[in-house]
Amino acid sequence: MDAFHFFLLCVASFRLTRLLVYDRITSFLRAPFHDEFEQDGETYIVIKGTGIRKWIGELLSCHWCTGVWCAAALYVGVIYVPHVIMPVVWILAIAGCAALIEIVVQQWSK
Repeated sequence: MDAFHFFLLCVASFRLTRLLVYDRITSFLRAPFHDEFEQDGETYIVIKGTGIRKWIGELLSCHWCTGVWCAAALYVGVIYVPHVIMPVVWILAIAGCAALIEIVVQQWSK
C-alpha cells in the first residue's frame, strides 16, 4: 500500500468512526445499545443491557474502540473486495477532509 492509499484509509476510517459514534443520522444504530440524555449542555450516555448488548454499547460509545474496528473493516474490505469498498473509502475520505476543512474555517471565523 502506498502512502496516498494509507492516508485515504486513515481519513475514511476517521469519518466512518465519527459517523457511527457521534453523528445524529446514525443515532438509530446506537439507540438499542445506549440512551443519550443532555444535562447542563452536556450529552451523557447510559449503556443498556448485559453481555453482547453491553459490549456493543461500550464499543459504540468509544471513538477509540470503534476506530480500531472501522479501520480493520475498511482494510479487510480493500484487500478482499476492493471494487465494492474503494468507492465507500473515497466517499468517506472526501467527507472526512471536508469535515476537517470545516473545523479550520470555524476556527478562523472566531
